[in-house]
Amino acid sequence: MHITQLNRECLLHLFSFLDKNSRKSLAKTCHKLLEVFQDPLLWSLLNFHSPAELKKDNFLLGPALKYLSICWYSERVKVCNIEDWMKNNFQKDFCNRHENTVSDFLLEVCNRCPNLLSLTLSGCGHVTDDCILLLLKNCPNLKTLKLENCVRITDQTLEAVTLYGGSLQTLHVDFCRNITQAGLERVREKRPSVMLRAERSANMIPDNKPEKQLMLEKASRKLVQL
Repeated sequence: MHITQLNRECLLHLFSFLDKNSRKSLAKTCHKLLEVFQDPLLWSLLNFHSPAELKKDNFLLGPALKYLSICWYSERVKVCNIEDWMKNNFQKDFCNRHENTVSDFLLEVCNRCPNLLSLTLSGCGHVTDDCILLLLKNCPNLKTLKLENCVRITDQTLEAVTLYGGSLQTLHVDFCRNITQAGLERVREKRPSVMLRAERSANMIPDNKPEKQLMLEKASRKLVQL
């Protein structure tokens, strides 16, 4: 029996076991398999493990997407988590090449995936508060938001959660160094039903520009002298 003789339900089931590249390769073999590849039911879950994967055409974004994970841990990508004012020219050049990769992708999700239920971001150093705010506004059914080592996330994201995270049940902001204890307490006060976790976040040293750091150092020296 040839694979194309299977009904659509069976083909969808078979495709579900394949990774994105394998699905795309199989879809190129005939029109019937291409139609299966383009079926929204096949794309309710997406996982990405490198910035380059977001730019490929081996997946579809649409209203069927419910679970999205964008996580990477390579040593090279950790450069993006360094404060901008501390980066050398090589590091800045590297970051510029994919600075907007995740943010642009998430904007597409905002526009095309209103039924998203779960979002996990890890190591995404260029994702901003504004991006998460738009996502909360455009994906009102979002129940789980997990952010890990997203260094540009601040208390503004926590404020957005209190305003627009009406469906949110789980919020993780682990190792987000610009989150404060006051911001976390506000979420607990305004959204007591949300399961909140912020491992290390409020205890980490936040980003400071050189002039601000100098002022802090001077203040510390004065205190010591007193």
